[in-house]
Amino acid sequence: MVQGEPRILVVEDADAIRLSLEVALRAAGFAVRALPDGEQLEAELARFRPDLVVLDVLLPGRDGFALLRVVRRHCAAGVVMLTARDGVEDRLRGLGEGADDYLVKPFVLAELVARVNAVLRRTGRARPAVEVGDLVVDLDAGLALCGGEQVELTATEWKLLAYLAVHRDRVVGKAQILSAVWGYDEYSANLVEVNVSTLRRKLEAHGPRLLHTVRGQGYVLRGDRP
Repeated sequence: MVQGEPRILVVEDADAIRLSLEVALRAAGFAVRALPDGEQLEAELARFRPDLVVLDVLLPGRDGFALLRVVRRHCAAGVVMLTARDGVEDRLRGLGEGADDYLVKPFVLAELVARVNAVLRRTGRARPAVEVGDLVVDLDAGLALCGGEQVELTATEWKLLAYLAVHRDRVVGKAQILSAVWGYDEYSANLVEVNVSTLRRKLEAHGPRLLHTVRGQGYVLRGDRP
């Protein structure tokens, strides 16, 4: 795990939602672990030491409110609660018992990531900006500056750059990038290559090459040649 990479623990019983949360949060640059229920919550809190817990309310066994109390007894992690019930009483109960935010299903994954970042900032656990040569990648603001100038990126290019920035100085393979940025299991080298090429051109319009190809292995974001 990269030092300074915020740790997010997801507790969600619906397999499809849990997987989509893992993919979206990893693509946003977080270290993620996920549980289908709260049976192992205490052990995972001690082992993983999360900075934030995404916690579903309607769970088998102990519900989200009971698990919220467990989190509060064991650590100072931020908590974002998820529920399919849009009742004011549920939201007030969660916030009253110590949740930092509350999101009603269905929701857009980008909104969840934004709320996670907001809670991390409020709790003093926000990620520092990543600097690679003249490039500054502000992961929380969603901003890239190169040579002091803002680099205009599409949403996909930003996700790709954020993933590479979190793993700076480390070679990441095309399959890893495909899974983290697009959430695809099937290998598609061309998709990765095209987007890396476009991102590289935009970065190089503002300064020297920082995004390098390591033949036969993948790509690395680094201030000098690999």
